[in-house]
Amino acid sequence: MAAHRKPRPSPLGRRAARTAATLALASAATATLFEGSGHADPAGHGRTPAQVRTEVDRLYQEAEVATERYNGAKERADAARVSYDRLRDEAARRTERLNTARHSLGAVAAAQYRSGGLDPAVQLALTSDPDDYLERAALVQKAGDRQAAAITAVRREIAGLAQLRAESADRLTTLRGHETELRRQKATVLDKLATARRLLARLTTEERARYEAAVAARTSPTAFGGGATARADRSSGDRTTAAAAAASAAAAASAPATGRASAALAFARAQLGKPYVWGATGPSAYDCSGLTQAAWRAAGVSLPRTTYTQINAGRRVSRSELAPGDLVFFYSGISHVGLYIGGGQMIHAPRPGAPVRIAPIDEMPFAGATRVA
Repeated sequence: MAAHRKPRPSPLGRRAARTAATLALASAATATLFEGSGHADPAGHGRTPAQVRTEVDRLYQEAEVATERYNGAKERADAARVSYDRLRDEAARRTERLNTARHSLGAVAAAQYRSGGLDPAVQLALTSDPDDYLERAALVQKAGDRQAAAITAVRREIAGLAQLRAESADRLTTLRGHETELRRQKATVLDKLATARRLLARLTTEERARYEAAVAARTSPTAFGGGATARADRSSGDRTTAAAAAASAAAAASAPATGRASAALAFARAQLGKPYVWGATGPSAYDCSGLTQAAWRAAGVSLPRTTYTQINAGRRVSRSELAPGDLVFFYSGISHVGLYIGGGQMIHAPRPGAPVRIAPIDEMPFAGATRVA
């Protein structure tokens, strides 16, 4: 008897089975996408809330680097524009003086033409009165001196005007270069911020609330996981935030500050709660270096615009030497700055969505400090 054979599945059946398996795997991946222990999908399109926070923080930090570069380019562009406008004004004044000198020279030439163009010596020889001769000789000499001075003035103004025009052209080229850099850095900032907003928009309302609580309390990314642990972390995070704010206020109130540092700190405290806006220098909003610049300006000290120039605006001090009013800097690229208030705390403008506030200097990688006055 022939052996019994099992029927083979048709090609259509095999394709259906593979499709079902694929759908099952896709469903399983979707179900774990926003769980705390989940992982991003292989294509990188999906992220867990913890990964979103990490990516958003990175984007904000890169945006701040670009913001400081934008601030530097704007400072250079503004200086180049002022210089260019000054050169143009000077060129206008020189042009007016040149026209005046040319008019004066033309008047002398017209007088010579009306007198028949006779050589002054011949005109003098024709007079028979000795006194008249001497008087007219003196006048002719003066006229000759005036004519020579007029010619010299015209030549000087032409040369000066040509030099000014060349300098203006160079300064205009420099200005356009700075403006190009300004536009490029602005585009970089806006792109980073837009990407961060898109990532945050993928979170649910609850996940977004956890994210904001973690940002405020500087909690661990694991607080974005699901379940009771995350809810407990959020609750404790709220209490921690309130306690930290109270401790910060107490430290700020008790920190000794004198002279200009005291004035700078008083100004900075008055800005608490105002929004962070990249490129802003007040009075309604600030970025990090805009806040420190405005604070010290209120104390009568002119600071440069950017973090990487502000760090060289005074005497470097170590972390152990910090005193209220010192500028404290963060990250290896010196891309963030705050105003130290004592007790390990600072006032700073953190990032978009986080207003000017008091925070511990330990919340970011410390890079150095400078004492302005």
